[in-house]
Amino acid sequence: MQIQAREALDPEVAALVTAQQRELAESGDELVYPAPDVHYLVALIGGRAVACGGWQPLEEGVAELKRMFVRPSYRGQGIARALVVALEEEALAAGHTTVRLETGVYLTGAIALYRSAGYRPIPVYGEYVGNPLSVCFEKRLPALVQ
Repeated sequence: MQIQAREALDPEVAALVTAQQRELAESGDELVYPAPDVHYLVALIGGRAVACGGWQPLEEGVAELKRMFVRPSYRGQGIARALVVALEEEALAAGHTTVRLETGVYLTGAIALYRSAGYRPIPVYGEYVGNPLSVCFEKRLPALVQ
């Protein structure tokens, strides 16, 4: 597996985010599209983009994980975990020592992944306040050794 940085408007990022949004729409979530200020990573297997995730600056020292998605036939292989680690490393290198995220209360696999990766529940924040389908998590990243 390779993990590569991609621009928000990269066609493979767009295809993965579209697939993610279709899956979420089946659960009643609102549709969103790639944002230009999100730093995307794509996981490739055999040259095929099979997963994506991004991070976005949220506030001073805080980044937010966004748009995590693994194509269904590639789930359960550790791809999402590898993406989370790579996204955390990028965010930390950019000066963000805390990472937050929002996911749906019905996405039990995602919740289990984030908990096992060291994320702890926090109150819903920002645009997610008042959304009964949202659950939020946070993780403090270890400081970089200089």
